[in-house]
Order: sequence, then C-alpha cells, then structure tokens
Amino acid sequence: MASFKNTLLFGMTLAVAKGYNLIDTYNAGNWLDRFTVENIGDPTGGFVTYVDEGTATSNGYISTANNQVYMGVDHNSVLSPSGPGRNSIRLSSNSAYTHYLMIADIAHAPSSTCGLWPAMWSYGPNWPASGEIDIIENVNSATNDQMTLHTAPGCTVTVGGSGQTGSLGATDCGANAGQTGCDVVSNNAGSFGTDLNGVYATLWESSGIQIWYFPRGNIPGDITNNNPNPSGWGTPVASFGGCDNGNFDGYFSQHNIIFNIDFCGGWADGQWGAQCGNLAGTCEEYVAGNPGAFNDAYWLINSVQVYQ
Repeated sequence: MASFKNTLLFGMTLAVAKGYNLIDTYNAGNWLDRFTVENIGDPTGGFVTYVDEGTATSNGYISTANNQVYMGVDHNSVLSPSGPGRNSIRLSSNSAYTHYLMIADIAHAPSSTCGLWPAMWSYGPNWPASGEIDIIENVNSATNDQMTLHTAPGCTVTVGGSGQTGSLGATDCGANAGQTGCDVVSNNAGSFGTDLNGVYATLWESSGIQIWYFPRGNIPGDITNNNPNPSGWGTPVASFGGCDNGNFDGYFSQHNIIFNIDFCGGWADGQWGAQCGNLAGTCEEYVAGNPGAFNDAYWLINSVQVYQ
C-alpha cells in the first residue's frame, strides 16, 4: 500500500508541477510592434472599414495610456447605409503559434450593443485548413460568450474529460466547409460584452482545447504571479476534447492572434430581426445612423501572454 501511495503522490506531483514557459508578452509597451493593423476587406461581409495603422492612431482608434491598450471604432460619423462601413480596427499578431497557453487580461470589451460583432480569436494559414479558435465572440446585445472552433471537414468533437460548465452546441467543427463550426456557449451572463472584465485563459494542446474565464475579482494567483497552473483552475467553461478521428493536430497549426470589431455581417445580420429589429429595419441602417451607440465599442487590454 505504501508503494501505491508513493506512486500516486509522485504522479500527482508531476501533474501539478508541469510548467509553462513564457514565450511572448503583448502590452502597451510593444503592442504596435508586435501586432499588424490590417487594412483589409471584411471576410464576413460586415458594414465595416478596417483602417490602416496611421489612420487608426491619428483618429484615436488605437492608443495607449496607463499601461493599457485601447482599440476602438469611429463613434462620431453619421454614414450612408449604402456607402462604406464604419471605421474600425483589426489586428493580427506578427508571431504565430502551434499550441499555446494564452492569458488575455481584458479590462473592457466592446459593449453588448446591437450592430456589433467583436472577437478575440486565432487562426492559421489557408483557412480553414489550419483551424480557427474563437475565444471571445458573439453579436448584437448578447452577454454570454460563444466559443467556437472552425476546421476543415472531418473533425467532430466531444466534451473533454475535464468536463465543462458551458453548454455544448454543434459538434461538427468542419460543417459547411468550416463556416458553421462547433461551439460552446458560456452560462455566465457577464462573459461577453458590457460586463466582461477579467482574464480569458486558453489552453491548446494536442489532446484538445480548454477555455476558462475569470472575472476580475476571481483571477487565480498563479496567473497574476506569472506561473500559470491550469490543473488548479477547476472546470473550464469550454472543453473541446479533440477530434473523433484522433488527429486534432492535423486541423490546427500556426495561429496568429486576432482582435477585431466588426459591424453587421453574416452572423449579426442573421440575428438582427430577433434581437434588434425594433431599432431599425436593417443592421446597416442602425449602424450608419447612430454613431453614439458605439461609444463603448472598444477593447481595453492590460496584456496578452503566451506560454508554451
């Protein structure tokens, strides 16, 4: 029995002692050196103009103060719903990762406002061949985060062995050529939009992907001490337990980290009638004519840390 106890304790020690090396830190001191501001057309067909870095900084869409990074949108201009979309930002990290423990400390996220489709996510080249991990995402007035994986056809997931507190939705991550994805919706009504203020921690390994959200007052000490230990964090919000074909790594690789704030587009437009139809006939009409509605459409980031 003593031998069994010693073996068990040794195994537990190994599990707890697994360490992660800090690879990259993104913060107010290096944000625009480590991210590229992408002046591109919107792949999701949104009513948005993603501006270049010069336009973003000169107009105050991106700035730093008090060791925080602000990323927002034009909330002053009245537009034509048939013209160019509202000015906004989309940034992509210059570094790419295969597997990560990513700790995103977020003081403010774009508000739960009709017309908005903000996201923090990562994806790889030749979409959807290298996969996409949507960590923070939803649309319009939503207050619950929806975490989604998009892959090439062939990856169906189950809930990982750790379990999860969120609600499992679709399980075929490659459905509709990756457009639909597989998802988990958080049961925490403060995990997205107006009330989001805390840390999102995402652990991507060969065996699957786990996502935790810790509100500001409940952030584990090992995170704040830069010694993260996911084994002590309890049940994640989402636990994607790998592909049923056993080839999870074949669907995810070389991810850049993305922050963006979209307007309208396929998902937000599709929910417009049910969520926001009382405000205007279309999402584009509302976004074009109500700039003041987007005063709180901004990210305020303390830091993003990537461990491996």
